[in-house]
Amino acid sequence: MLWVKAFHIISLVCWFAGIFYLPRLFVYHAACEDEPGRERFKIMERKLYRGITTPSMIATIVFGVWLISYNVSGYFSQGWLHVKLLLVAVLIVYHFYCGHLVKVFRDDRNTRSHVFYRWFNELPVFILLAVVILAVVKPF
Repeated sequence: MLWVKAFHIISLVCWFAGIFYLPRLFVYHAACEDEPGRERFKIMERKLYRGITTPSMIATIVFGVWLISYNVSGYFSQGWLHVKLLLVAVLIVYHFYCGHLVKVFRDDRNTRSHVFYRWFNELPVFILLAVVILAVVKPF
């Protein structure tokens, strides 16, 4: 179980690295005014989303389900896990919305300013804080 937990944490760290960096790329992409720069951001966004962030999300989910499988009834009897899984679901939606935004930028259809993406970039920070507190403290 400890190996599964270790790989769950490693994949979570990689997933959040992508989730934190991808919207930051959107900030710079939205503010970029030259064509070569925009093309460079398109490549970076696509590679980060497809090559790191999405595989890390899948690994996080697989290892998380594997961890729960060790004691399904025990874990699901604890309220903190329900809230954590709800937050993970919100993060998965956020992840796929980022994938949508990668396509929006790829097709040069972005209409939002860099300020929007600066605020958009903050949501996963709060989710991470809550998930870690729930998993470590298990407050209920």
